Amino acid sequence: MSWVALKMLTGNRGKYIGIILGVAFAALLISQQASIFCGMMLLTTSQIKDIGGADIWVMDPNVRFVDDVKPISENELYRVRGVEGVGWAVRLFKGLTRARMRTGKFQQCILIGLDDASLVGAPQPDKIVMGKIADLRRPDAIFIDEDGYDLLWPGEPLALGRTFEMNDHQATVVGIFRARRTFQTMPVICTRYSQSTLFIPRQRKVMSFILGQPSPGYDSAAVCRRIKSQTGLEAQTRAQFCWTTMLFYLRETGIPANFGITVALGFIIGMAIAGQTFYLFTIENLKQFGTLKAMGASNATLVFMIVLQAVVVASIGYCLGVGAAVGSGHFIDTQSKLAFYMPWQVMAATGVAVMAIALLSSVVSARKVLVLEPAIVFQGS
Repeated sequence: MSWVALKMLTGNRGKYIGIILGVAFAALLISQQASIFCGMMLLTTSQIKDIGGADIWVMDPNVRFVDDVKPISENELYRVRGVEGVGWAVRLFKGLTRARMRTGKFQQCILIGLDDASLVGAPQPDKIVMGKIADLRRPDAIFIDEDGYDLLWPGEPLALGRTFEMNDHQATVVGIFRARRTFQTMPVICTRYSQSTLFIPRQRKVMSFILGQPSPGYDSAAVCRRIKSQTGLEAQTRAQFCWTTMLFYLRETGIPANFGITVALGFIIGMAIAGQTFYLFTIENLKQFGTLKAMGASNATLVFMIVLQAVVVASIGYCLGVGAAVGSGHFIDTQSKLAFYMPWQVMAATGVAVMAIALLSSVVSARKVLVLEPAIVFQGS
């Protein structure tokens, strides 16, 4: 019966291809939009991941995500260092400033101030395009990310030694590095902590975060809990802070709803196309199903045949749709500013959705076959 079901499915090439394309379009839309959504959520945590070397982030208790900076007192650094299990802790500045070019053009930038002594959080060697980290110790020295360089000097080749102003202080580019794209798509500038205080307007409190690492043998999460109980500050591991940031965007912005609507539309459109085509396909093959029923085929056998057809269509449509999404994702990731990330969960969820589309469509079609009287097929013959 399986062979008969497949022959019936492929007998009308036009409708066969139409069903597959309908399911493939649904798979493409669902997987592509879900992957762009995942990519956008990862953009919100780019700087947490780029600032490496420390697994503990300490901040003001009211901080809701990485860009919600609330400066804390320098005295808090020494309190954190005194907590049992803290191997070391250093200051970190993170904020926004404006770069003023010689042409008079202004550009908003993300400024990162690294601990002067250790430079914890500096770009990793494999991310450095030009320059050396040690050059950050020079006066007015900064590192700038590659995309940010293109924003400040569009169309010009990468070069060290270029200068611009921030807060009426000269900044000299001594290094260029590759950074993950940020949610704000601004240039990312790294410098020493003491230097960063000159590049921003004068403030009473400057320190944004405290970066730390547990002592050998201590668990990061346990040390974070100890810091919270003893200092009253919020302390999270790098992974926890990433999730805190993503959950803020999930709860407080309309991004999930917008992408959810698109994914839902993909499911509905795929269901409508596949359901209608499957239904018409079944109607056209009622005579064949009636003949099989007259020959003794049970309802269970006929339902199995229809479900088999649906599974074959879903499998082929899923492969085509997800394959097209991966191809478009490669183009999006390299040629545009959109983010694209397809984890296995997206592929699995898309597979479940596509199979649901096909099975629901087959159920609608199967109902017509189940109530079919075999004798009606031979009337008028």
